[in-house]
Amino acid sequence: MTDQSQKPQMGLIDFARLVLDALEASDVEYMVAGALAVAAWAEARSTQDVDLVANVPVERMGRLSEELEKRNMLVPTDVILDIFLEPRGDLAVNAVHLDTGYKAELFLLRPGNEYRELAFGRRRLVDMGPPLGEVHVHAPEDLILNKLHYFSISQQPKHVRDITSILLAQGDELDMDYIEAWAERLGVTSLWQEVQQK
Repeated sequence: MTDQSQKPQMGLIDFARLVLDALEASDVEYMVAGALAVAAWAEARSTQDVDLVANVPVERMGRLSEELEKRNMLVPTDVILDIFLEPRGDLAVNAVHLDTGYKAELFLLRPGNEYRELAFGRRRLVDMGPPLGEVHVHAPEDLILNKLHYFSISQQPKHVRDITSILLAQGDELDMDYIEAWAERLGVTSLWQEVQQK
């Protein structure tokens, strides 16, 4: 009989690698977002889940469901399809790891979402070290815009902390004209100005 207490615990980063393995095995393009993406550009902060944007064509949904199940995450194909077809809001496919309870939120790339398609095209390949290795990550400018958008909805201070952290770490490397142009189009210009003044 094996002593389960001796089994090493999986960390969140190992879980993230597991989800990325499922996406890659399904031939699904992705982009790391959220707090994990912030860690690519600035000071990391603790988080309880993994946020990803995924381009999942209908014909690959079944394969993705199978690859997630192989890694102890049960996400039926019809759930992925229903969320893809849902016109209201920005719902994520939740992939919960049965062994640890860790959760990945997969935000699906939908045709017609001009900004998300643009941001997805601007993603960067970044070496985040083991166990993640080289992964596609939100560009820092788009991460800032995304954080502004979610702050405007939720008012959660973590988004402002993340933006400030990116601004401090990236400084002159950021394309400020791009951020300002899209902040205006996304209706978050006043928030952007407030964050810069802090």
